[in-house]
Amino acid sequence: MITRLSHLFLRTLRDDPADAEVPSHKLLVRAGYVRRIAPGVYSWLPLGLRVLRKVENVVREEMNGIGGQEISLPALLPREPYETTKRWTEYGDSLFRLQDRKKADYLLGPTHEELFALTVKGEYNSYKDLPVTLYQIQTKYRDEERPRAGILRGREFIMKDSYSFDLDEDGLKASYDAHREAYRRIFDRLGVRYVIVAATSGAMGGSASEEFLADSPVGEDTYVICRESGYAANVEAVVTPAPPEIAIEGQAPAQVYDTPDTPTIATLVDWANSAGIAERLGRPVTAADTLKNVMVKLHHPDGKTEIVGIGVPGDREVDDKRLGAALEPAEVELLTEADFAGNPFLVKGYIGPKALQDNGVRYLVDPRVVTGTSWITGADAPGRHVVGLVAGRDFTPDGTIEAAEVRDGDPSPDGRGVLHAARGIEIGHIFQLGYKYTDAFEVDVLGENGKPVRLVMGSYGIGVSRMVAVLAEQMHDEKGLRWPREVAPFDVHVVIANKDAAAREGAEQVAAELNSSGLEVLLDDRTASPGVKFKDAELLGMPLVLVVGRGWADGKVELRDRFTGASEEIPAESAVQAVLAKSRG
Repeated sequence: MITRLSHLFLRTLRDDPADAEVPSHKLLVRAGYVRRIAPGVYSWLPLGLRVLRKVENVVREEMNGIGGQEISLPALLPREPYETTKRWTEYGDSLFRLQDRKKADYLLGPTHEELFALTVKGEYNSYKDLPVTLYQIQTKYRDEERPRAGILRGREFIMKDSYSFDLDEDGLKASYDAHREAYRRIFDRLGVRYVIVAATSGAMGGSASEEFLADSPVGEDTYVICRESGYAANVEAVVTPAPPEIAIEGQAPAQVYDTPDTPTIATLVDWANSAGIAERLGRPVTAADTLKNVMVKLHHPDGKTEIVGIGVPGDREVDDKRLGAALEPAEVELLTEADFAGNPFLVKGYIGPKALQDNGVRYLVDPRVVTGTSWITGADAPGRHVVGLVAGRDFTPDGTIEAAEVRDGDPSPDGRGVLHAARGIEIGHIFQLGYKYTDAFEVDVLGENGKPVRLVMGSYGIGVSRMVAVLAEQMHDEKGLRWPREVAPFDVHVVIANKDAAAREGAEQVAAELNSSGLEVLLDDRTASPGVKFKDAELLGMPLVLVVGRGWADGKVELRDRFTGASEEIPAESAVQAVLAKSRG
């Protein structure tokens, strides 16, 4: 069936929406694909829904191809399963919670590990039933604090989540690998530029974890890549190579100095270089010689609050994402003035390890703070610092933490080069969950020997609605959208660019033949001017645009390739064959 623009529920806009920050948001709204309803909540209009459904179909075909079976679970979920796994509290404020008329607690599902585990537990009881992979393509809900960028980061979104259930770790690895390859095929079919990076599991739990990130300068995820080795990781998952330990014997004792007006690392370095410390080291003092202690307050899921000290080299900032990932599921907050007032041993600007450990405050340090390393740091008194404080001799940390920023030029964890930073948008995430959820719900089957076998899970997600925005982000130009053929709303956009009756009749005939050939056709049969029609064609972004205009009288039509920008005049009589060849080539 031919879709006519004169009847299509569509209104294009010439100006960018006021709240749009990124190209995909601007173009999807201007082209009439989506409309904002509330912060982070969007309606899908006919053209947008066609793209969304085509992305879903690619995902569905590849999931079915690895033996996945599609089901659909409710988005409205009871509290109890999430209490069992502690995620009712661990999710914190990002969870939409509500009550029914009987005051029973419910949530809008952010993800469905609990329900899939319970579903398998309720249906299967024999090893003969395994392995099994179940998936759904369903709406999810997360109360994003700052929804942004249109459908890239919303409060309501469509996600494909699948879950594998296996009898052992070998089976889990096979399921994980099958999903990894299926994801590669999905993203390759969609034409996305992406990278696979090592990742953290966060509130999901589990061990092995990888993210698929679409390359984009507007991405919220920073990742690093080593061009020499191919190593790639989300910054939260980068493991800092620890330097070798240094012998403690023979090192000079630590010494406390009066250091007035040195509350910052920069002022401390200036003091050290003017106070003869450089001569003691045999080189100029730099920020990397100082140990910066950042105080944070952790809010644990069980309601307890804890003050923790984080020690990082003074030339590094603390990365909030890395810090948060390292301390999950606790929520992290910087100390307030009231916290400092209530803990007078914490002297702002002059905090050192000694006061922390003397007062039972847990102290976690960067992996570079190894035994034998010597530091300039706070002496726990106003205007005083200690020089030559040696790790393993003068203080002993309670553990290490990956909280410091990762920078261009840092050594790669695999030891085969240096790291380079880039930005991306998360489009997929795969986890080897292990037993977290099957243990919580005692998901067992009878094994071949008649004894219970605890199933092991994997979890695999793709942001389906986000993929629409990612494609728009990667495949647009200054004129508008440029959809890849796999997901374009229509295969060809036929534009009637002449009011001549013969040209209009010819366009109708060509459109009918294209439709009969199996192509999806959008026909611009409006009475608008050719200029308006051409601008809309560029904005809407179908892969091929066939212009039937003045040349029709001479037996000519124009075929435009929206993706490459190429344009050619072709005989009208071969227009259908030319479009078919390009759309299938």
